[in-house]
Amino acid sequence: MATAPETVQGTCFVVMGFGKKTDFETGRVLDLDMSYRNVIKPAVEAAGLRCIRADEIVHSGLIDVPMYEQLLNADVVVADLSTSNKNAFYELGVRHALRPFTTVVISEDGIKTFPFDVNHVAVRQYHHLGEDIGFGEAMRFRQLLTDAIVEIRKKDPRERDSPVYTFLNGLEPPALAATVQAAVQAAARGAGAETGGEPAPKANDQTHSLLMQQVDDAQNRSDFATAKSLLAVIRGMIKAQAPGRPEDPYIIQRLALLTYKSKVPTEVRALEEARELLTALDPATSNDTETLGLWGAVHKRLWIMTKDIECLDGAIHGYERGFYLRNDYYNGINLAFLLNARAAAGAEPAEAIADYVQARRVRREVLAICERWLENNPMPDARSAGPEAVQQAQKSRYWVLATLGEAYLGLGEGPRGREQLQAAYASAPAAWMAESTQEQIANLEPLLEKSPLKYIKADVPPR
Repeated sequence: MATAPETVQGTCFVVMGFGKKTDFETGRVLDLDMSYRNVIKPAVEAAGLRCIRADEIVHSGLIDVPMYEQLLNADVVVADLSTSNKNAFYELGVRHALRPFTTVVISEDGIKTFPFDVNHVAVRQYHHLGEDIGFGEAMRFRQLLTDAIVEIRKKDPRERDSPVYTFLNGLEPPALAATVQAAVQAAARGAGAETGGEPAPKANDQTHSLLMQQVDDAQNRSDFATAKSLLAVIRGMIKAQAPGRPEDPYIIQRLALLTYKSKVPTEVRALEEARELLTALDPATSNDTETLGLWGAVHKRLWIMTKDIECLDGAIHGYERGFYLRNDYYNGINLAFLLNARAAAGAEPAEAIADYVQARRVRREVLAICERWLENNPMPDARSAGPEAVQQAQKSRYWVLATLGEAYLGLGEGPRGREQLQAAYASAPAAWMAESTQEQIANLEPLLEKSPLKYIKADVPPR
């Protein structure tokens, strides 16, 4: 095992996506911020380097210039290719073109095949659970990454890990100062052309990272209106700095969430505004399960408030598509609830029976998913795990237990369902979580009483 330096001896630039991104190979949504905070950054710092991600760069104007400077100058670059992020692949290519060595490539193990050009590169893999990384796995990979960084910096001469410099013998890396200056001048010319010769818009000395931290703080204290306003500012800054560039789906998704949670100016209008935001992500055909989950949540709430059957159908579409792509308990339990709602809404008997039966089938799948989750995710030891890891595990476990209880109730197993729900309520890290589940159960119970199976006559023999 390598021994990590005790003092900061350089910088490491981390190339990766931000926030929650869909891994289209597996259909799962991965929280890449969890990968960064719980694994990558602690590993880099343990290796004696200052860790920087693009959203942590203090800058005014275009992010492109300091980003290219980091790709060129950083003592080490860690590139996380999880979810096959296009920007990450591109930036890894830039790094390989600029530097012969000290680039570490990692990825979540859901990627089964890499593009041909990356097959020449060693990729260290870790396992992501979706919303979080298990404590044991985080500790394992953190040590592996620290050791890898320490070892590649110790070697003299350093081994080439860039395929560009491996296959093109005699190629020399560019002179750092000259290349940086050329990049700065090119970026400045590009910015001037896009803005009619005017300087690129400034961020008023506030970085995206600082503003995003304020968004997080406001959201954590349930001040959704403030969080929405701040994120709208960030969105405007990004659009001004890169006009014509496609918007980041993560920004739109989170803005939609904060918009409908804000209930401003009214709850219905906020929901309608959130729906308009999500339309830009084409939820009718999207395979992004985060988009589909939000589309389902917005329409579910609109249906509860307006009883508009089109909103109910929209909610079912979002959760159903998300469930069959992601095979997760969240989309599944909401899909089952909404199928019961449509079955009880006075539909034609055959359609009502079909929805009712499908709801039962979905709940059985949800039970299996939850039971596997509980088996594979024991609570971390509070003595060795950090408080953040324990808190995240408590939240995740609560929702699984609550979902189990709701699924049993929906299948007619009342005593077992209530037992599971009581266990969930007793473990709830926050009161609002239990209140949210209790509201869902209160809405579900009358729907179950309106079973359309009454239309089936028991005395009619099958043909």
